[in-house]
Amino acid sequence: MLFISSLYGLSCRFLPLLYLDPKLDRLARSVPDARNIADSLLERGVKLALGNTIYDPSDPIGKMFFNVLATFAEFEGDLIRLRTKEGMAIARAKGKLRGKQPKLSDKQQKELCRMHETGQYSISDLAEIFSVSRPTIYRTLSRNKVVR
Repeated sequence: MLFISSLYGLSCRFLPLLYLDPKLDRLARSVPDARNIADSLLERGVKLALGNTIYDPSDPIGKMFFNVLATFAEFEGDLIRLRTKEGMAIARAKGKLRGKQPKLSDKQQKELCRMHETGQYSISDLAEIFSVSRPTIYRTLSRNKVVR
């Protein structure tokens, strides 16, 4: 017997019974995906146990039960995604969701560009002066269209 919550990457050749987490949304993203996983396990001779119930995919009632559980799991995942999108839209409208802020202020970015244009400072020098990484310097220069 084996207790798992996900099937990805698992070789089931020698497992007669496979116990799964009853939350099917962790097993598959959609009903067809769940059916494909269950069918591939059935071909290998593996039976599924969801909670305390053994799922027999060859039985019509077992197949219906599994599809109903997979449908509700997919519905729950869709609801979570919908609520997340709505919450992000509300936060964005209130100005609370702005993404990652730049490491350098506008004043520092202008000074960095000015110093780079003089040709006296290398990218590494600028990174050390402003205490940021070299990729940050390159991003700042490309955002401000400074090419040298």
